[in-house]
Amino acid sequence: MAAVVAWSLIAVGSGFFLAGTVGLLRFPGVFSRLHALTKADNVGLGLLVLGLAILAGSPWTALKLAVIWALALLAGTVSCHLIARYALREQGGRERAEP
Repeated sequence: MAAVVAWSLIAVGSGFFLAGTVGLLRFPGVFSRLHALTKADNVGLGLLVLGLAILAGSPWTALKLAVIWALALLAGTVSCHLIARYALREQGGRERAEP
């Protein structure tokens, strides 16, 4: 039963990754692409990590996967913020975007 749940989580997570990739390729504008990519990938990675943690069966491995997920969330957030700030500045946006 655990394997079915784990593989289901992995499949749904992969679907979120696919949706994020399609959003990156199809959505117009930098901000909508960033939104689609970061939201879908964060949820997708979380589901993948949860499924892999169930399959691993070891708390130590699950902890390592959770740390990897947390670091990926942090890196995604920072890089998305920097890209959005640069795009806003290039479009002559708010004065808050000035470095």
